Amino acid sequence: MAMHTNADQNRGVPATMPRLTVWYNTKCPVCDAGITAHKRRLIKAARTRAIEFRDINRDPDALAGFGADIEDVRRRLHGLDESGQLHTGIDCVVAIWRRTPGTKWLSHLLGLPVVRHIAGFGYDRFADVLYAWNRRRGRW
Repeated sequence: MAMHTNADQNRGVPATMPRLTVWYNTKCPVCDAGITAHKRRLIKAARTRAIEFRDINRDPDALAGFGADIEDVRRRLHGLDESGQLHTGIDCVVAIWRRTPGTKWLSHLLGLPVVRHIAGFGYDRFADVLYAWNRRRGRW
């Protein structure tokens, strides 16, 4: 039987939520700022162990076993949960929001099929534009 602390119940974040390791690109200022904001929320809520964020530039072959290389992660977030499931793009964002206090409601909203489809399309287009912008700026 899973144990929940009162603090976890009050935040709506189950104590048994699987850990998530997220690879992102610190050389992209937009990506880095977004991840920094989530880190702050996790620290403030004493949930720093819920998600581990890793810079793909430090370990470019980290996801090679999943067929993802450094350029894939520079384009879209990639997260690996404790069960070994890889989440990419909008699915990774949802996995992050599910574990971050104050954003769990967003993960539920994106669980709605039409919303998920539209959000995924928007995420992918924005990610492509952001990737091209960063390359033009010579960030890698």
